Amino acid sequence: MLLTGTVVADTNTVLQDGAVVVSGSRIEAVGERSEIVPQYADHEHQSYDVLLPGLVGGHIHSVQSLGRGIADDTELLDWLFDYILPMEATLSAREMEIAAKLGYLEMIESGTTTCVDHLSVAHAEEAFDAAGEIGIRGVLGKVMMDQRSPDDLLEDTQEALDESERLIQEYHGSFDDRIRYAVTPRFAVSCTEECLRGARELADAYDGVRIHTHASENRNEIETVKNDTGMRNIHWLDEVGLTGEDVVLAHCVWTDESEREVLAETGTHVTHCPSSNMKLASGIAPIWDYLDRGINVALGNDGPPCNNTLDAFTEMRQASLLQKVDRLDPTSTPASEIFEMATINGAKAAGFDELGAIREGWRADIIGLSTDLTRATPLHDVLSHLVFAAHGDDVQFTMVDGTVLQDDGVVTAIDAESVRREASEIGLDMDLEEARESARKQKP
Repeated sequence: MLLTGTVVADTNTVLQDGAVVVSGSRIEAVGERSEIVPQYADHEHQSYDVLLPGLVGGHIHSVQSLGRGIADDTELLDWLFDYILPMEATLSAREMEIAAKLGYLEMIESGTTTCVDHLSVAHAEEAFDAAGEIGIRGVLGKVMMDQRSPDDLLEDTQEALDESERLIQEYHGSFDDRIRYAVTPRFAVSCTEECLRGARELADAYDGVRIHTHASENRNEIETVKNDTGMRNIHWLDEVGLTGEDVVLAHCVWTDESEREVLAETGTHVTHCPSSNMKLASGIAPIWDYLDRGINVALGNDGPPCNNTLDAFTEMRQASLLQKVDRLDPTSTPASEIFEMATINGAKAAGFDELGAIREGWRADIIGLSTDLTRATPLHDVLSHLVFAAHGDDVQFTMVDGTVLQDDGVVTAIDAESVRREASEIGLDMDLEEARESARKQKP
């Protein structure tokens, strides 16, 4: 396939009249249109205003998609124990499948081609199968919770680890290696030391398996961990082995100097979720400081009940503006830095090489946008537009591994109307009261 338009290959390479050639699952050629088109005149040709690497959601909860709008105006632990855990506890296998499909559908529509996805305790295989069949790229993990959990989510520690291992053996590297596994303890509040240490042992036993969890999102969370362990959150995670190049920690809003040193020294990845942190009033993560220390920072939407969208373009804008106002410095986190967080940095966090830029030989994950819009006029700087003005609705073309999932604004990978209809029916029928009572009993 031959794609033409303004090609944003990476932050340093923007071809105003460029072309990209895709062969199989890889990018065969990138260059000026005048040079590329004559060489590949026999290829199927499509043109979009702007072409860029697919965006990477560094921390996503696809299966929370059915809870969009049910938990507004709450803080983290109330949000989690009064609404989200009860919802997850009530979902059947079919409902979990539809929830995951709804999340992946939104990502494909809005240009996210890779996600690091924090699932739930039960029915994780439904999400793995959905992601594989739809065609999105992802690092997914079944959630583990062996303390402070509602009855329907509370697990025996060894059973949680055994089920995680079964899923690793079934899905890690599946669907032509588009789908990989991350061992996924929910967070230190809901996981015992045995569970956390077991997560490290399990990840070490399989090549390429990552670890994905939440950390230091909220002050009450940190206080709970300190009461349990005598340590601040990052130090406790480091003590039990949950730091390192294969670890993705979502949020990291409240860290002190010594914790930031640990993150930098161990090469641990941080995923910044600005909209979620603002909506739950969790705080402002010190992203500028992490980047200055050489810590790899990705960008994530978190879940639809705390965002309420999986549109990564919205997250890029929020990420930059929030750091500028936090530091009272308009030069903080410029568009180029934010764009890297949403692309190449996210790919590093997810553990995929040759991903996050449009380069010869790299994986063909590409999206195409329309700029035939009033808010894109005039278009002085394409990177500025992508970070500060573009919306997920502008995405017209989505390709993963060389396979077209959305073409001319129509998703071809799944029956979108059917998914939305069934998701609406499930959402309207949800009754969380009984599950809510069980969850509240476990709230720290």
